[in-house]
Amino acid sequence: MIETKPSMLRKVYKKRNEWAHKYNFGHLLVIGGSKQYSGSPSFNAMAAYRSGVDLVTVVAPERAANIISSFKPDMIAYPLEGDFLRPSHLREILKIAEKTTAFVIGGGLGREKETKKAVVKWLSSVTKPGVIDADAIHAVSENLDVIKNKNFILTPHAHEFYILSGIRVKDEIAHRVKVVKEFAKKLGVTVLLKGHVDVISDGKKVILNKTGTPYMTKGGLGDVLAGICGALLTRDCDPLIAASVGAFISGKAGELASKIYGEGLMASDVIDFIPKVIITYTKR
Repeated sequence: MIETKPSMLRKVYKKRNEWAHKYNFGHLLVIGGSKQYSGSPSFNAMAAYRSGVDLVTVVAPERAANIISSFKPDMIAYPLEGDFLRPSHLREILKIAEKTTAFVIGGGLGREKETKKAVVKWLSSVTKPGVIDADAIHAVSENLDVIKNKNFILTPHAHEFYILSGIRVKDEIAHRVKVVKEFAKKLGVTVLLKGHVDVISDGKKVILNKTGTPYMTKGGLGDVLAGICGALLTRDCDPLIAASVGAFISGKAGELASKIYGEGLMASDVIDFIPKVIITYTKR
């Protein structure tokens, strides 16, 4: 069992070739949003961009997609007909996914019956690495077989871990390490249990992340973490490393933001500090 450390970032963020070009550092697909929620997939996308990915395509129900595309000119948003994700959308999404490197799914999707079906069908058919977060965690909790032995990162907080595993985790680190490792081994995926100390395991190794601050309780911060992890997966990062480095970056960016904003910290503030963390800890 080890802790996240700056040297991990230097292995991921290697010096770029002078002839580097678009797509060398990935194209992330974000699947999220609904009639009510547009912020979550936006945070995924903006955090991924600030983490170095070359391109992000957000696929979302029409209202959410239109709002997302208005945030920044960098944002590519593909609108799906209707108010929420449905199985009938999958043909469109799979076609878009052909050009992407990794995905993030779950933020703001909602828990409509049809949406859960769509998530399960997507995860059963996709072969790319990805991050399963938020409402997608609730969807797969009803059919865990669809995610077994795939290059996926699950990013639950304590209650979502209970939804997945039926285990109510205690605050003691030793307990969290044991149950997360066992659950990750059972599924053959990487699990990032968020908390005061993040516990990350692929069922073989366990990595602890102690960056972060108690001010990071605001809505959207889990979406930021998921976006960072997704960006790292597009670099052919091992899921365990992507989850561990993603947790380190997110926590450090939160620490920096909290020094300025304190109680007023928001998810968008943390995104702004991601580049500073990467620059600081990858100096050679």
